[in-house]
Amino acid sequence: MRLPAEPTSEYEIDFWVLPFGKKTALAQLPHLRGVKVAQTITAGVDSILPWLPKGLILCDGRGIHDISTAEWVVAVLLAEYKRLPQYRDLQRSEEWKGQALEAIFTDDAETSNGLYRILSEDLYGRRVLIVGYGSIGAAIESRLAPFGVEIVRVARSAKSAPNVRAIGDLDSLLPDADAVVLIVPLTDETYGFFDEARIAKMKHGALLVNAARGPVVVTDALVSALNEGRIRAAVDVTDPEPLPKGHPMWSAKNLLLTPHVAGSTPEFIERAFRFVGEQLRRYIRGEELENRVSSAGY
Repeated sequence: MRLPAEPTSEYEIDFWVLPFGKKTALAQLPHLRGVKVAQTITAGVDSILPWLPKGLILCDGRGIHDISTAEWVVAVLLAEYKRLPQYRDLQRSEEWKGQALEAIFTDDAETSNGLYRILSEDLYGRRVLIVGYGSIGAAIESRLAPFGVEIVRVARSAKSAPNVRAIGDLDSLLPDADAVVLIVPLTDETYGFFDEARIAKMKHGALLVNAARGPVVVTDALVSALNEGRIRAAVDVTDPEPLPKGHPMWSAKNLLLTPHVAGSTPEFIERAFRFVGEQLRRYIRGEELENRVSSAGY
């Protein structure tokens, strides 16, 4: 049964698949009776937990976004290393000109080998930190493997198979990373955890990729580092979100920005429907549901 966006009567249901929009979900909730399971098709539940009634089983959409989000991460890494945003700008202004690396990222001695100035960079051989090594992190790693990068996995707790470093090691790992990919859930522990101090630990000219949530990164610190030319960034999420007109992040230098679209593909919706169908069958059979959200918020 598909619930109306603005119900006018009550509905007795056990299993509620939350709509994407918070406004619609909040309009439906007061009209629902008997709900035992709330199933979201989003990977994060930070925007749901504050208003969802206690006592319900909450299941997230972990796994549904792996392919689309991992592909976005690979796409922006390649785009930044091959300088595609800059070349697109030159195309629009009808300029046939190589876009050499700014001296702020590498000095003149390193940008020339006596034949030509460096006009793009290779992803091959780069050290990439994946911070938040869950299912999406693993999907990112598998897609980066053919490019010959060195992957360093970071998660809440250390593991040995595969080798995963604990989040407590992050500060010591940042100075040697060429790219840092953030894919952590938004919790009390991760809110603002990538702050000015951590940005300052990044290698000069390194690339920060935020595919997690906007508040994971301190916006003012990021904008400052970008405009000073200390790092580069590619983000799909911002704080605030949506980003209002006139916000300094729009005009920040060295930034590739997309409007929270990394996981939004037609194929994602198909995966979501298949997953929800399997969850419903599990529920009807009395089996354990997948992706139950713990007290930690994921």
